[in-house]
Amino acid sequence: MRVRRNLLYIILSAIFLTMGTHEVSAQDDPAKTTPATIDTLTVIPGDLTVLDTVKNDSIKPKKAGLDATIKRKAKGYEKLDQRNKTLLLHDEAELYYKDIELKAGQIIMKYDRDEVFAGRLKDSLGNYTQYPYFKQGGNVVEADSIHFNSKTKKARVWNSRSDQGEFRIRGELTKKENDSVYYIKGARFTTSKDINNPEYYFLTYKVKFVPGEKVVVGPTQMWIADVPTPLVLPFGFFPMTDKAESGFIVPTFGDNSRQGYFLQNGGYYFAMSDYYDLAVLGDYYTNGSYGLRFQSSYAQRYKFNGNVNFRYENNVQSERGFPDYARSTQYNIQWSHNQDAKANPNSRFSASVNLGSSQYYRQSLNMNNIGSSLNNTMQSSVSYSKTFQTVPAVNLSLSATHSQNTNTEQINMTLPTLQASVDRVFPFAPADAPKKGLIKNINLQYNLRGENRIQTYDSLFFKPEMFRDAKSGLQHTIPLSTNFKVFRYFSVSAATNYQETWVMNTIRREFDADSAASVIQDVKGFDSYRTYNFSSSIGTTIYGTFPFGDDKKIQAIRHVIRPSVSYSYSPSFDQYYDYYQYDAAGTLREYTRFESGLFGQPGKTYSSSVGIAVNNTFEAKVRNDDDDSPDAEPKKIMLLNNLNFTTSYNLAADSLAWAPLRVSAGTNLFKDKMNVNFGTTLDPYAIDNSGTRINTYNIDNGGSLFRMTSANLTLNYSITSEDGKSGDGENKESQTARNGGREDDLFGRATDLSDSRKSMFDEEEDSTKPDKNEGGFFNAKLPWDLRFAYSLTYSNNKREREIIGNSIMFSGNIDITPRWKMGFSSGYDFVQKGVTFTQMRFERDLLSWRMDFNWIPIGDNTSWGFFIGIKSSVLSDIKWDKRQVPDRVIR
Repeated sequence: MRVRRNLLYIILSAIFLTMGTHEVSAQDDPAKTTPATIDTLTVIPGDLTVLDTVKNDSIKPKKAGLDATIKRKAKGYEKLDQRNKTLLLHDEAELYYKDIELKAGQIIMKYDRDEVFAGRLKDSLGNYTQYPYFKQGGNVVEADSIHFNSKTKKARVWNSRSDQGEFRIRGELTKKENDSVYYIKGARFTTSKDINNPEYYFLTYKVKFVPGEKVVVGPTQMWIADVPTPLVLPFGFFPMTDKAESGFIVPTFGDNSRQGYFLQNGGYYFAMSDYYDLAVLGDYYTNGSYGLRFQSSYAQRYKFNGNVNFRYENNVQSERGFPDYARSTQYNIQWSHNQDAKANPNSRFSASVNLGSSQYYRQSLNMNNIGSSLNNTMQSSVSYSKTFQTVPAVNLSLSATHSQNTNTEQINMTLPTLQASVDRVFPFAPADAPKKGLIKNINLQYNLRGENRIQTYDSLFFKPEMFRDAKSGLQHTIPLSTNFKVFRYFSVSAATNYQETWVMNTIRREFDADSAASVIQDVKGFDSYRTYNFSSSIGTTIYGTFPFGDDKKIQAIRHVIRPSVSYSYSPSFDQYYDYYQYDAAGTLREYTRFESGLFGQPGKTYSSSVGIAVNNTFEAKVRNDDDDSPDAEPKKIMLLNNLNFTTSYNLAADSLAWAPLRVSAGTNLFKDKMNVNFGTTLDPYAIDNSGTRINTYNIDNGGSLFRMTSANLTLNYSITSEDGKSGDGENKESQTARNGGREDDLFGRATDLSDSRKSMFDEEEDSTKPDKNEGGFFNAKLPWDLRFAYSLTYSNNKREREIIGNSIMFSGNIDITPRWKMGFSSGYDFVQKGVTFTQMRFERDLLSWRMDFNWIPIGDNTSWGFFIGIKSSVLSDIKWDKRQVPDRVIR
């Protein structure tokens, strides 16, 4: 048995010796070699013995040369030297061994020592090509040549180029000690996309680099366009991580003629967790003014996201002791919360809060709020709703609302509003049967609304006086309705509505003998009243088509008329009215204790009125010249979206029975880029010399059939250089919109120049757009967008014949060059004869840098700001930010 085994060992050894050196070239038989495919070479460790019942030899087994599978590919040739344990791959070589992925012009692997050498090749012109590309795990390195030991994890790399987070690092010589520590000599690191020709870089000769954690450098100098700058650091530390890190926020320096020198938007950023963060910012002025801001964002994937902002400013004008010295404190609270629609289909919570001092945006010294200084209102809403999947379903919502007029400083709030409703019930129709006819369509509902309403002023906000005059109550509503068709083409609906109102606040009027005047006393306690009404309507739809022939440009015009006649009835609820003594003479006047109630008051006037409405739409069928096929369908173009006429006649009125006729129309022009809306009010009655309506028709008083009392016209036009797109420029998530302003930029933008996220450039690359590197100052394609808004209001209630509003606003953005953008917002008020809020915005894309200039040349907000800095968030503190804030006069 031993002889047979030794003979087998000799035969196998001879076979391996003949395979000691083998070369496969591109000229070999293609049927035997296929260099384009990936081959597999596996060497199984162990002794070449045959197992039997005889005791093993005492000869020590040889150690295997490889302990894993090698996959390789080469376009040129492969050379395997088994004797020297070397594998050579030439021309477009690829090697996959363990967790190593290596591509280069030439690769040499000494697999007995786990060493890999990779280098580049020269082409026929003498230029180097096929630079080594090395990847192990998540680390990627491009270099001129590489020497790597996969067992010790040590390596030497010449002229390496690698990406680490936002940094791109290039080093003359890199030594890799292990997976976590690199030493680099003669290193350049930058955030530029082009590592070989960067716009700027930091040059240092000693670098310790820990991937994913930090870069520690020795003496470092900043170079811009290959020109050294005086910016030299004796040492440097740069954090490198994919997670958010806490750190200081460098402020902006400037000066103001009233507040002196200042530092704005400086503070600290707290990266508290993956779900929420906090930024604490502050402003300080040398005259004692200061501001504080707390900004936090939070999110949980597939559940919710939101942000909270609290802003406080203490503004001081002039110096203490001077006659123009003034001091004011302003604050603002913003909260936005959005729930993912998939988080819970039966309940939803949302919040949109914007409340604070009425003069915050007008008195704020921070430039980020300038674009919101024209806001007249601030509104808030916080709501929770839930649907109970019962039969019938029950909907419940709880909300709090806030509305604040910044001119009058009046605040209206509901804390809270409760709403509940039960879905419609059809008592005379089976659940699964179709509901047709008068009886089967009878349905009823139940609605409940409860409010605690507060009306106060800015100076009393959240003070005891604010809650003293709160009004609360509940209103129950049960609507009963049905609908059916008559004469096949007429739709009839009828409804009756029952309401019961509960209130906790009423009044009592009485005569006070001491003051010889009537007084009003508030009465606390439960009280209620009940009302009901009835309404019905009948309507139909009439279609009319005017054909002009299929060979015409306009083949036909379609006119759709929807006339309707309605009737409403409401009785007089005079049982809730009483009399009181008005003066010392004993004059009696009528009143109801529910005056100024939460849900109004019961009506005393009997009403029986008929309403008339005619709605029209006009549509044209136009030949499609863009399609030459014989069966091409014509295009449909809307000529008038609506042309509506509405009026009513009160059957119970003794005079002035006809209500004014309201006419409104709207259409879209120029491929829906221009929106036109028009409206006017026509009164059939005349007025006397004092401007009061009299029971005489205007035509009988020497006038026309109708007297136009008011009219309004609005035009909105948006266009871009890209065909088929409108330049609406709306952004519901912009800071201007959150501050309560317009979603577009017609009133300017509230922009933090130092925030690279607010760039005018779209950071997402679009392959359809021209390369920014191509072209100089002039470009045949200049992307742009424009928005116009025109408004005209005419008033003639008392024969004043006056245009009370006439203004035009416009805004736009244009690419002057591929890397220059300009934006503007302005307008003109023809009534006040003055230019409206005007803002000019300029931005220059400097590749890895960004430059901005924001200018408000005229008005109360005259100011400017200039910024230049690195885009990357890692080096965002390398910047120059200069600004002139507007002069504020505290009133």
